Amino acid sequence: MIRTISAKPNRANSGRCAACAVRSLSICGALDQSDLAEFERISRHVRLGPREGLFAAGQAASSVHNLTEGVARLYKLLPDGRRQVIGFALPGDFLGLAPSDRYSFSADAIDSVSVCRLSREAFTHFIGQRPHFLIRINEFAARELMLAQEQMLLLGRRTAEEKVAAFLVVWRERLKQIDDDRQTIALPMSRQDIADYLGLTIETVSRTLTRFEREEMLVIVAGGVRLLDPARAEAMAAA
Repeated sequence: MIRTISAKPNRANSGRCAACAVRSLSICGALDQSDLAEFERISRHVRLGPREGLFAAGQAASSVHNLTEGVARLYKLLPDGRRQVIGFALPGDFLGLAPSDRYSFSADAIDSVSVCRLSREAFTHFIGQRPHFLIRINEFAARELMLAQEQMLLLGRRTAEEKVAAFLVVWRERLKQIDDDRQTIALPMSRQDIADYLGLTIETVSRTLTRFEREEMLVIVAGGVRLLDPARAEAMAAA
């Protein structure tokens, strides 16, 4: 059974938002106690089971979401029915702040997830009263742009082995950022999800992981992989 990915808890303060394990990682990290209390008042805690949707492309962008536990899959459906996974969200990530009045991509839960959901209207009003908060939001927008650029590199002129190695290295670093520094790299997403993210077939992803295991670069374990030769994986990722 795959353990739900979450940041290490902090129970030092009372109140849902004050005790949130990912507060320092999320947009809420820029809020003082009075702002945090107001943010908690206008937000609603929602828990979703595996494969339940947070929102869908083309749907009215009526809410924004702050992921506090679990992993969400971000994707677009192409006109021919194929799916392109454009990212995976971790605790602390902020989702749904669409540039238009409709969502441009879909998001659903891979494992069980928890989010703080706010109406877009309430969130916009909250920002309007706190211009300094825009700095934090811009930081998150810049990070999303960086991740999008990294995916463009993944989908570029790299071999399948380089793509899979780069995915594992980047994912390991993202897990470390939420204090998930276990020896095993948790992979709650399916092989198909990874394939749709890297622009490969599921067979290619599976063969590549098996080859890496055969060459003793990693070992495949329940719920993820364990890197035996991280230096080699990092060298392949940097190619």
